[in-house]
Amino acid sequence: MSATTAESAKGRGRGGRERILAAAAQLFATHGINATGMEQVAEAAPVSKRTLYAHFRTKSDLVIAHLQDLTASGATLEDVLNREDIPPLERILGLFDPVPDATPVRGCPFIDAAAEFPDPESAVHSYAREQKLQMVRLVTALVTELGCDEPAALAEQLVTLADGAASRAMVLGEADYGRHARTAAKTLLAQALPSTARRGGADEAGVDVFLVSEDEAVPALPKAGPV
Repeated sequence: MSATTAESAKGRGRGGRERILAAAAQLFATHGINATGMEQVAEAAPVSKRTLYAHFRTKSDLVIAHLQDLTASGATLEDVLNREDIPPLERILGLFDPVPDATPVRGCPFIDAAAEFPDPESAVHSYAREQKLQMVRLVTALVTELGCDEPAALAEQLVTLADGAASRAMVLGEADYGRHARTAAKTLLAQALPSTARRGGADEAGVDVFLVSEDEAVPALPKAGPV
């Protein structure tokens, strides 16, 4: 067995794929996807280029695997929506919580990937789009469960807030920037949900998530009068 073949087999058999994905995640977060070359990933892993291409034939394959790995690890904005250990309202508002230990502060990885692969027919862009559509499907299901009369429209408003906050958090370098969008989301929810769901009555959530403090609640918006 040649030295190159032995190294390649070692990379595949002893965590080579995991090392490649870990290196790619760090480099993509620090430098961006397009600015990171496959040689840089191989060097950081470290594996030979032969081993790298044995696992990932193309850069697109690596990027999609990276995004899939983020999804599986729960390290994305949308992960909180799938948590069955917390009530629906808390899951929705969890979209606006800061990502723990986010250094550097990064926005939504799916939006970032779609921006770096702008062709809507590309594999990476298509994967990112499906994840964002799944996000709105999950929020739609949650607000439907809470009794919203127009769940699809409310869900689109909430995910737009969440994605916008994540993008601004990255640009400004403020991990907790989502607190601004969280306040707006509470106002939207307060107007759209039945009183039992938003005020902690006999709601399925079982908690008064709209209380900012013990004696401060999100105010209701005044209804528009006749023009």
